[in-house]
Amino acid sequence: MEVITLLKDLIRTPSFSREEQAAADLIEQFMQVHGLAPCREGNIVWCLSPGYHPDHTSLLLNAHLDTVRPAAGWQRDPFCPTLEGDKLYGLGSNDCGGGLVSLLETFIQLSKRPQTYNLIFAATAEEEISGPSGMAHLFPLLPHIDTAIVGEPTALQPAIAERGLMVLDCTTVGRAGHAAREEGDNAIYHALPIIEWFRTFQFPKVSPLLGPVKTSVTVIQAGSTHNQVPDRCTFTVDVRVNELYTNEEVLDIIRANVDCELTARSTRLRSSHISTRHPLVKALIRMGLKPYGSPTLSDQALIDCPSLKLGPGDSARSHTADEYIQLSEITRAVDIYLQLLDGLTL
Repeated sequence: MEVITLLKDLIRTPSFSREEQAAADLIEQFMQVHGLAPCREGNIVWCLSPGYHPDHTSLLLNAHLDTVRPAAGWQRDPFCPTLEGDKLYGLGSNDCGGGLVSLLETFIQLSKRPQTYNLIFAATAEEEISGPSGMAHLFPLLPHIDTAIVGEPTALQPAIAERGLMVLDCTTVGRAGHAAREEGDNAIYHALPIIEWFRTFQFPKVSPLLGPVKTSVTVIQAGSTHNQVPDRCTFTVDVRVNELYTNEEVLDIIRANVDCELTARSTRLRSSHISTRHPLVKALIRMGLKPYGSPTLSDQALIDCPSLKLGPGDSARSHTADEYIQLSEITRAVDIYLQLLDGLTL
């Protein structure tokens, strides 16, 4: 019940990306009360289990503190934890408060028992925006990490692969002219076959877990008035990369096939994958859980070691009005984490 109380306190505490200080204070104080010695850097809190030994394998337990802003349509106060039966409503309850407190409870319990590996807990900031003061800042500060579990909502099934993300800004160039006469060179018409290529092209490597690489044109801007042929058309492409390609490989294929100005905002949000032969995955399968591939992005994209997502809640509830977590999901999550990790050989 202590971590449920903590989750309620977190819901009461606005923690939008880059504004997680008060939430980080709650986590830090909770750990200190339980006899742990957390480290703090900005709005990130992490802790090494007692008895940490640099020669042992290390496992990271991670979840994030930040939330998106409330969606339109909330019928409840998003900052007032409301318990209705088994459901606890509140902003961040599902994404990712439930996973955060479940992993923290697991870390506290396992820290009291000798393990053959090191355990590290981290509550990170800026996950929702993949910001520079979140996991990207923390990971180089940590000791060597061999494997990580990220507590995103997965309905307590292990997501052993996750799509990467690139956002592309594309521009076609024409020549302005009067729309009433046969003048100009319409930049929109130059964009049309390129947009059609993004709609129809099939990347050869199809993942059994994540399917094909997915490209979606999501924003288009051109022209300013009805009677002028536009000389520039810009459009944005959302690219979701499976684990069979690097972002750079996908970018090279796109550049070889489209004729326009093209810039990737970033290539750092990589796809991830952990082998079904990994001890963590084998243990989860023995427990009756079913590995799958996740289409949504998380801090896994910035974790430079094998990792998987496993947490209470449902990704479909994330970023929605009247977000909730079930208390029974948190209880089951702690049970699964303890069954998986207590005595595990990595």
